[in-house]
Amino acid sequence: MRAVIQRVSEASVKINGRINGSIDTGLLVLLGIEDVDTQEDIQWLAPKIANMRIFSDENGLMNRSLADVDGNILLISQFTLFASTKKGNRPGFTRSAKPAHAIPLYEAFIKALETLTNRKIETGEFGADMKVSLVNDGPVTIILDTKNKE
Repeated sequence: MRAVIQRVSEASVKINGRINGSIDTGLLVLLGIEDVDTQEDIQWLAPKIANMRIFSDENGLMNRSLADVDGNILLISQFTLFASTKKGNRPGFTRSAKPAHAIPLYEAFIKALETLTNRKIETGEFGADMKVSLVNDGPVTIILDTKNKE
């Protein structure tokens, strides 16, 4: 699994012109699911996101977590995070999981985040054409990959 995490002061996702999910202070998480991902990837990634200390404290240091700032999460599925650009100029997506494998993991990831944060996770819709808006606070953007745990 690969996640792009952005600290936001607000974010929303529209599908067919209608807002499907929105948050104020919190994290916009773009989640890519690879064909080899399993529950183990969720068990590593979800707590990492829920507990990441990337919100500023009173000294301006990134020392507060989502819970510390009473923040929320907007989770968006994004298969393009596994784009291969090795050959030519048209990306390939053969590493991205097919819906039959990805959807159950995406839904399990939502449940894991809800359990960890004790909050409803705002979402887009798997496979939909979505319009995502955000105000990146900082900007702070972190990339996590369960196969490359840096």
